[in-house]
Amino acid sequence: DPGDLGEQTKGKACIGDIATGESQEGGEKTYYIYNICDHEECYREVGSQAVSYTTGVPAMIGAAQVLKGNWVEPGVWNMEQLDPDDFMDMLNTQGLPWQVHELGGPVEF
Repeated sequence: DPGDLGEQTKGKACIGDIATGESQEGGEKTYYIYNICDHEECYREVGSQAVSYTTGVPAMIGAAQVLKGNWVEPGVWNMEQLDPDDFMDMLNTQGLPWQVHELGGPVEF
């Protein structure tokens, strides 16, 4: 049962995104935006491991964006298509602080 794993899970989870796009000054930029979440800290706070925490907190923040009237576009939208500013600010205050590092260029897979 995944619900029983929280107390036993040790270490950290890293969730991130590598984004490449055109800068306002022109030219291409690549950034790594990520969060590192500690399993044991999450368990002490909510009785669950970081995987559940990093799933639930963004969902709660998304609901808050709707309730605050920030995300009210008609139709069906992916959250990545909506204004990210308040969402990203709330991640920092709701237990999932993020960091940004500029990379030297696109990452090839």
